[in-house]
Amino acid sequence: MDIIEVPVSQKSENKKSQNKCGQSKDAQQPNKMETGDVEVKEEQTEQTIAFPPTFSVSEIKNKQRRHVMFMKLKQEKRKIKMEMKKQRKRQAKILGDKAPPKQVPKTIENQRVYDETTVDPEDEEIAFDEATDEFSAYFNGLTNPKVLITTSDRPRGRTVKFCRQLATVIPNAHVYYRRGLALKRVIPQCVARDFTYLMVINEDRKMPNGLVLCHLPEGPTAHFKVSSVRLRKEMKRIGKEPTEHYPEVILNNFITRLGHSIGRMFAALFPQKPQFVGRQVATFHNQRDFVFFRFHRYIFKNEKKVGIQEIGPRFTLKLRSLQKGTFDSKYGEYEWVLKRHAMDACRRKFQL
Repeated sequence: MDIIEVPVSQKSENKKSQNKCGQSKDAQQPNKMETGDVEVKEEQTEQTIAFPPTFSVSEIKNKQRRHVMFMKLKQEKRKIKMEMKKQRKRQAKILGDKAPPKQVPKTIENQRVYDETTVDPEDEEIAFDEATDEFSAYFNGLTNPKVLITTSDRPRGRTVKFCRQLATVIPNAHVYYRRGLALKRVIPQCVARDFTYLMVINEDRKMPNGLVLCHLPEGPTAHFKVSSVRLRKEMKRIGKEPTEHYPEVILNNFITRLGHSIGRMFAALFPQKPQFVGRQVATFHNQRDFVFFRFHRYIFKNEKKVGIQEIGPRFTLKLRSLQKGTFDSKYGEYEWVLKRHAMDACRRKFQL
């Protein structure tokens, strides 16, 4: 039999020499793991930095990976934003009075396009118009508001509840059902019974979707779209039901001629002398031509702190048209009509 000599590789000789020197395999493993960890970390950092500056998350086709990357980018932006905010606070504390003023963020409201019909309270022409318009008798204290609230034909339960809750918010308000009567026949009866307002709540698919507000006896008549109606039972942390005290009225951001007339129309719904004992406030807040209605009650915690408790209901109004005189759908003369495609082309131009 021939004897074949098997050559020993250099690796096996190195291992034998290392074992002879007293270095075990277990002692060598942590060094390998450490080098492996460093290599993995370097690869991860290279992957994170490898994205080009024009990279966008929408280029990722996998939905799950795209969502994960989007959340990571969102968290990183939030961390950077919080760090910048903390730095500004530290600088403000160090500099004190010499600190730079706070940066005002750009919004659609403060970038609003100037309107020529913006009301100047010191204008003599506007003061004359207010003294001779349809609401002058109310603001001069000659009439007291008396409101009739009615609905469209065959109202559903939600619309009926909404009308009843509006009657608890507006003093001297009475709810009557139309029973198929036309508004042209209802208006003379309201004038004969000394009503100053006719409020009609329209509905669609069992939901209130429209409001016709007619000032009596000479008008004007406003038509609103109603949305985001929340009744008292649908609201969280609601207070007790409103009392019979006359509430205060707050009108915010009605600055144009059209907005000024709409604000005066809302103000004439409530008595001029509020009863502060009830601590109730009705707010009409105009923002981007949407009028948000809220009804609150003050809660005095101590001499310095005052809380607010919402009573409800809440809803949002969008003006569709303003008509001269009382309601007349065929031959009425309109002062202003909403034209969506023409008026809503510029997002920074508002009518109210």
